[in-house]
Amino acid sequence: MILYNVTVSVENTVADEWLQWMKEVHIPEVMGTGFFLSNQICRLMTEVENGGTTYAVQYFCRNIDDLEEYQRDHAPALQEKTANRYGEKALAFRSVLEIVATDVERTGNAE
Repeated sequence: MILYNVTVSVENTVADEWLQWMKEVHIPEVMGTGFFLSNQICRLMTEVENGGTTYAVQYFCRNIDDLEEYQRDHAPALQEKTANRYGEKALAFRSVLEIVATDVERTGNAE
């Protein structure tokens, strides 16, 4: 499985509105493409006070082929829509991670 992570630094002046827009508009549009199984929004809890808040918007995808198709056919228009709405007030960078294990249990054996 693939995790598509979009880290966004959002100016505090628009943070509440941005988060609402992500929940009500942007993420539903991304999910509507059919390439992702689920999503989550995380807020960075330890950051330097810089007038902004950092979020990680994470989308879970079956495989790299689906992600590449999404990035080629859908992402540019969706990213442009966000950029037109927020400009420099919400700056994003993206990363792709392969999930190699989930819910690993602690066994009590320290090695």
